[in-house]
Amino acid sequence: MTIANRLNSRSIAANAPGPTSHSHGLAGLGQWFGPTSQPLLQVGRRRWMLQAGLAGIAGLSLPSLLQSQALGANENAPKRKATSVIQIWLSGGPSQLDMWDMKPEMPSEIRGPFKPILTSVPGIEICEHLPLQAAMMDKFAIIRSMDAGASNHTPITFQAANPKAQRAEIGRQGGGYPSMGSVAAKFCGANQPGMPPFVALANSMVADVYGAGDLGQPYEPLDGMRVDGKFSMPKGVEIPRLQDRDQLRRELDLFRQQVDTSVSFQQQDRYTQEAYNLVLGGTAQKAFNLNEEPEDVRNRYGRDSFGDKALLSRRLVEAGVTFVTMSDAWGHWDHHGDEVQWGGIAKGLTPMLPVLDRGVTALISDLDARGLLKTTLVLVIGEFGRSPVMTKTAGRDHWPGVMSFMMAGGGVKGGQIIGATDRRGGSIQERPLGPGDLAATVFSHLGIDPSGHWVNPSGRPTPLVETGRPISELT
Repeated sequence: MTIANRLNSRSIAANAPGPTSHSHGLAGLGQWFGPTSQPLLQVGRRRWMLQAGLAGIAGLSLPSLLQSQALGANENAPKRKATSVIQIWLSGGPSQLDMWDMKPEMPSEIRGPFKPILTSVPGIEICEHLPLQAAMMDKFAIIRSMDAGASNHTPITFQAANPKAQRAEIGRQGGGYPSMGSVAAKFCGANQPGMPPFVALANSMVADVYGAGDLGQPYEPLDGMRVDGKFSMPKGVEIPRLQDRDQLRRELDLFRQQVDTSVSFQQQDRYTQEAYNLVLGGTAQKAFNLNEEPEDVRNRYGRDSFGDKALLSRRLVEAGVTFVTMSDAWGHWDHHGDEVQWGGIAKGLTPMLPVLDRGVTALISDLDARGLLKTTLVLVIGEFGRSPVMTKTAGRDHWPGVMSFMMAGGGVKGGQIIGATDRRGGSIQERPLGPGDLAATVFSHLGIDPSGHWVNPSGRPTPLVETGRPISELT
C-alpha cells in the first residue's frame, strides 16, 4: 500500500495515546473532513447560530474567539504588518542523517541507505529522495545545529519553542507555557476580522498539537479538521431572517446568561454579530473548502493527507489566519526499525520523503506565486533528531542531542546551511542554537517583541523567550 493510501484510508482511534504515552503504536489515520459524532450546530430556529457560537468550535466559541482577538490587541499600538506562520510538524522526530545532514563518507551503519544529491546551490547536498527541494534550495535555509536536549516525544517543547515547556508524567503538560501559535493568537489576533488567529490541522489534537497552556482557553487553536461545513448555512434557515437585528437582540436576551460575562452586554452583542457576519459572509466557509481549488493545483500538492493539509494551510493564511500548525500523522517520523508501524529508514522514509518533498515545494511555490511568501514564514520541524548509528532492525533511535530543521519564506535568506554537526552527525560542532532562538525568530517575524512577557495565573510576568535571540543569518 502506498503512503498516500495509508494516509487516506485509516481513521485515528478516539483513544489514541496522548503526549504522556510512551507507546509507539497508532490505531490508524483518516478521513479528516467527516462529520463529528455530535452535531456542532443545533439547527431548527434562528437561534441556531447563537447555539453554535455558545457551544463553540474545539472549545472556543466564535463570539469568544472574536472577543479574545480584540482583547489581545493594543488599540494604541501601531497597526501590525500582516504576517503569518505555517508550522509543518514532522511528528515522531525526522532523521537529520537521512534528509538534510548526510554523512556519505562514514560507514554504512552511520551514513544509512540513502545517497546525497547536488542542489541548485553549490556546496549544498541533501537526500536523493528530496529532488524538488534540491532544485529550489535557494528558497530554503537548513539549520543543522538545533539542540533538542530539552525535548522528548511530544510537540510541547518545540511548538512552544521553550526549553521549560516539557512533558510531565504527572501534573500540567508543558508547565503552563503557551505554544507559539497561542502567543500569536493573543498578541497578534487574526490578519482578517472574523477569521481565527490560530488553526491546527492534525489527525490527533492531543498527540500532535500543543495549545495555550496557562495563557488561557481563548487562545487555544481551532481544530481545523472538524469544521468542514460548520460555517455554512443550514438547510431551511433564511438569511433575511438572520439579518433581522431586532430579532437578533431578542435572541441575545434569551441567551444572555449563557454568554461570556467578562465584557459588557453591548460588547457581547458586537462579538456575536461579528459571528453572524462571519457565517453570512462565507469567508471561513470558503477558506476551509478545498473543492474551491482547481484539480491541477490539488494534484501539484498531492492527493494525500499531507498535500491536502499543506494546501489548506495556504488557503487559511491567504484568508487571514495568522498561525497554522499542520501534522500529517501522529508518530509518522518515528523510524526505530522495520519492526515498528512506520518501519525503519529505508522501508519507512523511502515512500514518505517524496510526499514531503512534493507538498513542501508546492506550498512554497504557491505562496511565492501569490505574493505571500515574503510575509509567510514556513517551518518544517519535529521534536528531535535520530541516532548516528543505525539499529539492528535498520532504523534509528531518538536523539535529542541535535536535530535539523528547515525554514523558508518570511524574509528568510535561502540557499544556506546554518550550523554543523561532527563527522558522525551526533553532536553540534558549530553555531549551537536552542528553542529560544527559534521562538525569538518566529516572534520577530510576527511583529511580537521577543523581550515581551505574558502574565501567568498567579499574576507573575513570564518572559515570552527565556533565553535566545533571532537567528541573525536568516535575514
